[in-house]
Amino acid sequence: MILTVGFIVNPIAGMGGRVGLKGTDNVVEEAKRKGAKPVSPFKAREAIKEYVEKYNDDIRWVTCSGIMGENILRENGIKSVEVIYNVTSRDTSAKDTKNACKLFVEYPVDLIVFCGGDGTARDITSIVGTRIPILGIPSGVKMHSGVFAINPRIAARVIHEFANHKLTVGDVEIMDLDEEKYRQGEWNIKLFGIAKGIVEPIYVQVGKMSFESIPEDDIKDELAEYIEDEMKDNPEYVYFFGSGSTIDYIARKLGLSNTLLGIDAVYRGKTIAQDLDEKGILDILDRYPKAKLILSPIGAQGFILGRGNLQISPKVIRKIGIDNIIVVATPSKLAATPLIRIDTGDKEIDKLFAMKEQMLVIIGYRLMRVVKIQTNNI
Repeated sequence: MILTVGFIVNPIAGMGGRVGLKGTDNVVEEAKRKGAKPVSPFKAREAIKEYVEKYNDDIRWVTCSGIMGENILRENGIKSVEVIYNVTSRDTSAKDTKNACKLFVEYPVDLIVFCGGDGTARDITSIVGTRIPILGIPSGVKMHSGVFAINPRIAARVIHEFANHKLTVGDVEIMDLDEEKYRQGEWNIKLFGIAKGIVEPIYVQVGKMSFESIPEDDIKDELAEYIEDEMKDNPEYVYFFGSGSTIDYIARKLGLSNTLLGIDAVYRGKTIAQDLDEKGILDILDRYPKAKLILSPIGAQGFILGRGNLQISPKVIRKIGIDNIIVVATPSKLAATPLIRIDTGDKEIDKLFAMKEQMLVIIGYRLMRVVKIQTNNI
């Protein structure tokens, strides 16, 4: 039996990341004014190109016209393409995604593959529910739902293995983050619904896990002490503090004002810039060529780059240097995080991380643990 796959691309997903908007919901025009460029077509193209070159099973592809799917499938040589939803404007919206999914349900398709973020997953689930399994090619700024492949290349492998009946389908969580509050530094996430997804812990990320209920202030105090000593020992360096509750705790313990969900710069013990976008980080690096970057993995998922901090672009990483990245985590958080995951969107940088194979993670004062790195090169 030939597998039928519904394919949909959200062209604006992820555009707000590098310009520091922490998402694209309701701010597409602002993102464009800030110079944001489309991200998802490149991610979708990478996944489909990988699929065609390595697997290319006998699949019937059902999709949307033009930029929402058809173009990417045809330019990669896929001939079995049927367009069942016509896009009438280059300014696509959630309405287009939902209308396309209504047709996918009627067709019906066996699997929906989409390129976007949590917002796209939410729009699809609102129509599809648990009737059709869905798989996300990650392209948004935030991706906390449990339907996303680890990276575009792995998405290709998941499609192939699903087509060959090697993977299990089960209930997964679709998370709903309030982007307006997120931009104001408040992490307000809740369960939107349940979808059918592909249950595979290595290829597909689990939902973001919070560890706030575990009393670990003593451990976090040790992490703060470690970072304080690190900055005193290297006064010529500017330190970029990443996002998340662990780093926020460290910053505030050190008496620094901090953006919970943004990127801040600290020099000689003082915050010199807050909530930076890519351009702001690069401007500081022009003034302070010696820099280090402090990151903490997303709980259970393990991502330190490529989820929620797209301001830290490949250009930024090259200027800082991968050896100047400091990763911190509490032991309980790390226990539920089997891998440190990297998805920078740049194959050369991902390859450099892959060559390292492992990364030291600070888990206390002068205490470290070696954790395996997983990149887009797996």
